[in-house]
Amino acid sequence: MRRYIISISFILAVICFSGYYFFTDYWEHRFDELVARQARVFNIDEALIWSVIYEETYFRRTANGQDGEIGLMQVTPLVAREWAKETGLSEFERQANENVKELLQNPERNIQIGCWYFEKLRSQFRGRPAETAMTLAAYNAGASRVDEWTQGTNTASLAESQFIERIGFESTRAYVSSILKRYRSKPAIRK
Repeated sequence: MRRYIISISFILAVICFSGYYFFTDYWEHRFDELVARQARVFNIDEALIWSVIYEETYFRRTANGQDGEIGLMQVTPLVAREWAKETGLSEFERQANENVKELLQNPERNIQIGCWYFEKLRSQFRGRPAETAMTLAAYNAGASRVDEWTQGTNTASLAESQFIERIGFESTRAYVSSILKRYRSKPAIRK
């Protein structure tokens, strides 16, 4: 009888572990195609966008942030309206004005807007050694904060590690460091 209980326990453990592994794999990679497509449109490394989404919401499309951010990439309604206006498409402007939450809970639209905004921020720091870290910090805390943290410094020669040390918010420093570590340590997108 004891052998029977041990065998059943072992089988259940294997089933639970397998279920957890496959569910986690599915959960983390279910938006890979959308991420890859939108990242390519904006010429951003798809693994970087995947890492941002992992950090922001762990792939929860209906996640809401404490400052009004919505969806996978935690896009604010203000950014969504700015994007909609810039597209020049009246349907997007209508959606952004009438039901921005629904617009931003759509995974494709959220990732599209998030990538657009990420690239818009990145253009301010392009070519600098700390470009990626600065963009991530701006995405998290705002571009004006990055300017504040680099004031009086030649950003053209500021190394990434030096910039990270200058980040004035511990939460933003942890955010940037975590994303960079994940982004650089393993392939994120499955092809």
